[in-house]
Amino acid sequence: MEEQKMSLIEHLSELRKRILICLAALVIAFIFTFSYSEYIFKLLLFPLEFTPQFSLKEGLVFVPDHKLHNTKLVFLGPAEAFWMNMKIALVSGFVLTIPVIFYQLWRFVSPGLYSHEKKYVLPFVLSATGLFLTGVAFCYLIVLPFAMGFLLNYKVGDFLMPMLSVGLYIDFLLKFLLAFGLVFELPILIVITTRMGLITPQTLKKYRRLAIVLAFVVAAIITPTPDAFNQTLMAVPMIILYELGIWVSIILNKKGKNDGGQK
Repeated sequence: MEEQKMSLIEHLSELRKRILICLAALVIAFIFTFSYSEYIFKLLLFPLEFTPQFSLKEGLVFVPDHKLHNTKLVFLGPAEAFWMNMKIALVSGFVLTIPVIFYQLWRFVSPGLYSHEKKYVLPFVLSATGLFLTGVAFCYLIVLPFAMGFLLNYKVGDFLMPMLSVGLYIDFLLKFLLAFGLVFELPILIVITTRMGLITPQTLKKYRRLAIVLAFVVAAIITPTPDAFNQTLMAVPMIILYELGIWVSIILNKKGKNDGGQK
């Protein structure tokens, strides 16, 4: 297949086209999610109402947190509730648009790929979307309930009553949901960088211990609570994803060599 080189202007024009498609998809998704923002808001109250518990007999169960169940959210400004709905709709729309964003990203970089690599568009979109949604779900079901239970109960006693601003609460949740979604893209990032030749699977294996330490450092920085348990909840998935990225990159590199690297 003859290689077609694009000029800088053509690259910028192509990038503009892909961004506009993503923005159009986001606007459509936003219009849809804004119509149901109050229902999405009720779903986001889950971390205040239930605490996950592990048991060998029943596995993962969600127990109602009676102490936090009656916690009321208030808004401190006339427009705070309105902007809360806007933020929920925007982030929810972004999540719905994730497959479109990854597909457009693939379309943008595909001219520089080998012909045998271009067929991986569907696995890339599905795996990247699946990893992002898995990160969001893990944060929503596990991390945030533990975090809210810790933050709203630690040294509170009977003399303090939590009264949360709805705007601050939603900001808190949405930031961590997006953060975990992005963190779970680590295997995709590893695969891309190894395929580009920036790093090798052997280098990743060599610095495995350093990666484990960095996982706990990053978890300590971005997790909402200072306790080791919640930090471990984020660090362990990062380590698993790091290992997954190494093995997937090894498999793809071997397959690429077997295919002969023809464009």
